[in-house]
Amino acid sequence: MANTMRISGLASGMDIDKIVSDLMKAERAPLDKLKQKKQLLEWQRDDYRSMNTLLQGLDDYLFNNITLQSGMMKKTVSSSNEGVITATAASSAANVATTIQVNQVATSAVWLSDAATRVDKATFSVAADVTLTINVTNGDGSTKQAAITVKQGTTLDGVIAQLNNNADLGVSAFYDEQTGRISIMKKDTGAQASLVLADQATADFFAQKLGFTGAASGGELTGKTAGTDADITINGLQTTRSSNTFTINGVTYTVKGTGAATVSVAADVDAMFNAIKGFVDKYNETIDKINAELKEERYRDYPPLTDEQKEAMTEKQIELWEEKAKSGMLRGDSILSSALSKMRMNLYTKVEGANIPSGFSQLAQIGITTSSNYLDGGKLIIDETKLREKIKENPDAVYQLFNQNGATDAEKGIARRLRDTIKETIGKIEQKAGKTIWTNQQFAIGRDLIQINDQIDRFQDRLKQIEDRYYRQFTAMEEAIQRANQQSMYLMNAFGGGTQR
Repeated sequence: MANTMRISGLASGMDIDKIVSDLMKAERAPLDKLKQKKQLLEWQRDDYRSMNTLLQGLDDYLFNNITLQSGMMKKTVSSSNEGVITATAASSAANVATTIQVNQVATSAVWLSDAATRVDKATFSVAADVTLTINVTNGDGSTKQAAITVKQGTTLDGVIAQLNNNADLGVSAFYDEQTGRISIMKKDTGAQASLVLADQATADFFAQKLGFTGAASGGELTGKTAGTDADITINGLQTTRSSNTFTINGVTYTVKGTGAATVSVAADVDAMFNAIKGFVDKYNETIDKINAELKEERYRDYPPLTDEQKEAMTEKQIELWEEKAKSGMLRGDSILSSALSKMRMNLYTKVEGANIPSGFSQLAQIGITTSSNYLDGGKLIIDETKLREKIKENPDAVYQLFNQNGATDAEKGIARRLRDTIKETIGKIEQKAGKTIWTNQQFAIGRDLIQINDQIDRFQDRLKQIEDRYYRQFTAMEEAIQRANQQSMYLMNAFGGGTQR
């Protein structure tokens, strides 16, 4: 559209720009309504998404602390003699006491260079590149081949560092300057450990440069003190292990010395109690915030502010106004109301199934009930003494109450039911309000926003046309006044000129 030439009150003396601006205020009223509607939808979208964040937080807590055995079924382990053996237990370990007699501790194999041959660090030098190839047998019998390339000019410290840093070799080596000897010790323990020199170049290097004078190609490195296996008797059964750390039936034992000890595994009552208490706190926090949204007053007399209104207000006034304008976006929302009802049913419907013994099929039976104050909106209350007693009585039953899997809702544990409801609710909210990575076309409020944006664009085009029309009309008036003034001046000049004659 061509720009309209605007003449602003030169002939009439009127403030045309001010008049047009005032006229356009009335014309813009519907546009302000559209922008306010858009703002309300954006606020509602954001409130929905905050509810999804809240629900996702509850779901994450349930998964990490209630559903996973590692969060719920922790074990306490004690040893009657920690100088002999210590232990830790996985959540799957049985609650048992085990007697252990340690007859021998596992040790590492060690190779020492010859006592009669001193390695001189000051004069040590590698004359030419050489690759050391060593067939390694670990203490448990597993094998590897280690290959180490030593460059010309490498110092003794450099060679020691290369031996230590080779993962396939798996040794800890050092040079003792006082004796001039080298010690090489396997990092792992066990009787089967060996280092076999695979070729002549390797044997020559160990014999001539590192002081293992008897080293030969295809033979084991000389100066060996063999490693040993741990010799232990567990509940009367004698057995051996290549390592001092080993796992039996979910319990990991670490041998410290010889002697006898009893290792006892029991349910960690505090861990399960704290996990359940944390769930109750998280659940109460969640439903408290949802109830607050559902009951929040909607102040319809406080619509979103227009840009002009904001210009006339202080920041504090804007903040207080928008606090009321944003309120009640989810008041009485059916998605959230339905979710709360389902979660209450999830909690209080009896859990059925063969894994649920009598006295452990409902929350109330383990000391968790609903607040009698209706203003609490269904918050949970814990009888801590009763809950601890029930955990001590049968921790597996308490775990199954929350986590039993089943084909029907009635057979599912409480945590699984809640997670199903949360997943369903989050899905419904996403269909309504989307999530940050979605485009507006993918959810209902987004599609409404697209329509409103289209309406705003069309209305702004229309306002431009109206404003141009007003200016054309006032320009025409100005031009008419200007012509009238010119005619008047002409007549005045004409009559004035005739009188003088």
